Amino acid sequence: MRRIRYFIFLKDVLVLAFTAFGGPQVHLVMMLDLLVIKRRYLTEEELLELQALCQILPGPTSTQTITALGFKIGGPGLAYLTVLVWSLPAMTMMTLAALTIYFLEQRNVSLQFARFVGPMAVALLMHGGYRIARRVIRDTQGWLLLIASALVAYLFPSPFMTPAVIILGGVIASLNYRQQPRMEKVRLQINWSNFILWLSVLVGAAVLGAVTKSLPVRLFENFYRNGSLVFGGGQVLIPMLYNEFVEFKHYLTQEEFLTGMALTQVVPGPVFSISTYVGAMSMQHQGVSGQIIGALVATVGIFLPGTFLIFFVYRFWDQLKKYRGVRASLQGVHATSVGLTLAAAATLFVPMATSWIPLATVLVTLTILSLTRVPPYVLILGGLILGVFLN
Repeated sequence: MRRIRYFIFLKDVLVLAFTAFGGPQVHLVMMLDLLVIKRRYLTEEELLELQALCQILPGPTSTQTITALGFKIGGPGLAYLTVLVWSLPAMTMMTLAALTIYFLEQRNVSLQFARFVGPMAVALLMHGGYRIARRVIRDTQGWLLLIASALVAYLFPSPFMTPAVIILGGVIASLNYRQQPRMEKVRLQINWSNFILWLSVLVGAAVLGAVTKSLPVRLFENFYRNGSLVFGGGQVLIPMLYNEFVEFKHYLTQEEFLTGMALTQVVPGPVFSISTYVGAMSMQHQGVSGQIIGALVATVGIFLPGTFLIFFVYRFWDQLKKYRGVRASLQGVHATSVGLTLAAAATLFVPMATSWIPLATVLVTLTILSLTRVPPYVLILGGLILGVFLN
């Protein structure tokens, strides 16, 4: 009976992996419908608590939430299977997208058919940041942290600036811990094994990459590091990847990155699937096999640290959430995460503002998003079809 229950759970995860569009907020609603109301794997309060925990941790929020549920139901073995089933459809689709784009570029086929997709993706980033800001920022300090983090990230773009800004925002917000209600605390009982495993892989990958100079190893380290430091989900990961792989390392062009960024709105499952695309495109000059290897190491690298960390923290989460400082720090983490999202949108938008077609595309997309309930993936598909027709 236990194996049958595990199989049904994995089937439900696969259904979500093929139907969950729109990022963590939409994913949460779908999880409530399927996993809470229909299957009753846990209560609504337990699911919301799991998501709150995953928002504290670096890594993909939706992936960690569903991984923690797998851990709750069947332990580490089922949790690892949950990550695989949840991420596999998106990983496969984004790998195929990277192979297709490389195939077109090699045959001198212009990517102009996707010229509306990049500006639309920027508009989606702007609108997403605005919506999240309205939901998570509740006081003046939050708005000040948002503005400050956006300015710092825009003026000083760096792969290392993002985690520094988020951590600093959390520390500043934690100083307001007295505003949080008191809860009866108990002494923390911590099992450090998964934390040690996470740290060992992080250090080991960095050393191995420096010694071997192997691009796949270095890519694994790059994505593992990003997965270990990104707070706030895919919308914060996107500017980190853009800064590192486009601005600094020049593995992708801006057009290639924006196309992949837009395609994540069409693909169901985790927004972190953009890492699969970036990993594949980073090894595009090594042929199909190289792209597949790049996609694989990027996917494993981006998802593995969050899995290790959720295993580590979930064991003592019930004790940790009783501390007011931990709960208070979330406000700063959320505010700076939104600031980073808006900074990324500004960085991508400024070069577009000099041409009327991308500028008009951004404005029209923002208008549609604000006044209608058209899903983002429908807009992106419409942009692709329009681009192909005009091309």
